[in-house]
Amino acid sequence: MLEKENSKDKLNVPPGEVRSDGARLASTKQLSPLVYWAQTAYQINLKVDLKDAEFADVDFTPNKLYFKSKGIGARGLNDYAFEITFYGFIDDEESRYRVFDNKIEFNIVKSEKGWWPRLVATPQKPHWLKIDFDRWQTEDDLAEEEKPRNVQEDYSQEYERLQKEEIGYIKESSKKVYLVIYNLVQFVGFLYVLSVLAVRYYRDGPSMIPTAYALVGNAMKFIQLLQYLEVLHPMFGYTKGSPIIPFMQVTGRNFVLFVMIEFEERMQSKPAVFYVFVIWSLIEIFRYPYYVSQILKMQYGLLTWIRYTIWIPLYPLGILCEGIIILRNIPYFEETKRFSIEMPNKWNICFDMPTFLKIYIIVLILPGSFMLMSHMAKTRAKKLNKRQRSRKLSE
Repeated sequence: MLEKENSKDKLNVPPGEVRSDGARLASTKQLSPLVYWAQTAYQINLKVDLKDAEFADVDFTPNKLYFKSKGIGARGLNDYAFEITFYGFIDDEESRYRVFDNKIEFNIVKSEKGWWPRLVATPQKPHWLKIDFDRWQTEDDLAEEEKPRNVQEDYSQEYERLQKEEIGYIKESSKKVYLVIYNLVQFVGFLYVLSVLAVRYYRDGPSMIPTAYALVGNAMKFIQLLQYLEVLHPMFGYTKGSPIIPFMQVTGRNFVLFVMIEFEERMQSKPAVFYVFVIWSLIEIFRYPYYVSQILKMQYGLLTWIRYTIWIPLYPLGILCEGIIILRNIPYFEETKRFSIEMPNKWNICFDMPTFLKIYIIVLILPGSFMLMSHMAKTRAKKLNKRQRSRKLSE
């Protein structure tokens, strides 16, 4: 069997129209395969009755599924397609599908635990959608009445049209507005740091490198502290994913910035500080515009490619510079005993900062870098493969 990753960049376009990325959706005359569905409190199971499926194109969004493939179905060997607007929201990052010789199975994870009274958003069920009685489960205390329908979600396009006609513009959620503002503020901050360093280097040459921290140190401290909001975003449901990766990355940077540089003045004039500021800024001036484009549902292929490619040379260089800064600080901390705790004391504990730095490099930086690089490699493969599938749909 073949395991395939999901895609979530399909736009909300009626059947038969052309998406913004050029892909043409199934027309009203498009053949649909028989689809059997069952559910648990946590997931939806779909079985597509299609044999010898070839070139399956699948797009997930938080509330939709689009499928197209060629195979042997109820009408013989043909192209088959269908689109489902779900009753509730799904976790499109965790949802998967597998292609077998005689069927295609979907394992769709619900965003929230609960039983749906139906699969599709509208009361009218497509004729090709059937109940999979072999896998169907019931909830003992399932209420007889359906939960209230959300007209805004079921008919989003019509709702937006009426809203625009009524008040002249479309209201955006406070969460969306906040995320756009946050990402723009961070983009402007890192662009400022990079611009100041670039202009001063162009004017003064390498002689300005020792002054990098004096020029942009305060700005860098502000935007780096602000990045801790990215740890809170997934915790409060503003973004998807785990807070662990951003916590490790932000904490690692702030440890270098505040503990290694801010508290040791002799390190502030080292060339490694200039280079690490440039590397951090180059990474972020592409990351934050990409996030804004995703929030606004605007697809820019070049920006996506740069966002998920530029880290390949820059992350190792950044880790190297951070490691150099830590190594250069070890003799300084041995001399000053800063942050070290010696016996005897009222807490009856001891702590040696130089020893901690050596352990930090070996135990935290190396495994942490591997985790971060592995995470980015997987994300890059998924995002760029999704763009390739979108191009196939348009051909």
